[in-house]
Amino acid sequence: MATRKDTLVRRASRVRRQVKAVANGRLRLSVHRSSKNIYAQVIDDVAGKTVASASTLDTDLRPSLKTGADTAAAAAVGKLLAERASKAGVKDVVFDRGAFIYHGRVKALAEAAREGGLNF
Repeated sequence: MATRKDTLVRRASRVRRQVKAVANGRLRLSVHRSSKNIYAQVIDDVAGKTVASASTLDTDLRPSLKTGADTAAAAAVGKLLAERASKAGVKDVVFDRGAFIYHGRVKALAEAAREGGLNF
C-alpha cells in the first residue's frame, strides 16, 4: 500500500508531466504549499534556472502578513511574484499546482498573479 507521501509525489509528477507537455516554450509557475507558508517560483525548465521567486518568508513581505497560512498571504505572494517576473521580462507562464488542488490558497495565489500581469 502506498504511503501518503508516495501518493503526493506521484500526483505532482503526473501534473508536472502534463504541464510540461502543454508548455510550448513558456516558463512554469510552480507552487508549493506547506501548513505554515506558501512558496512560488517561475522556472525556466530548458535552462534549469529559477527566474523569479516569492514566498511568505520574504523579508519585505513578512512584516505585513498576519500569518503565512491564509488566502491573504497567498494573494500577497502571487502579487509579489508577478511583479518580480515582469521585471525579469516574463509575461506568459504555465501554472503548475503540483500535488495541490486548485482551491483556497493555491487559487488565491494564481488569481493574484493574473491580476499582477502574468498570463496563464
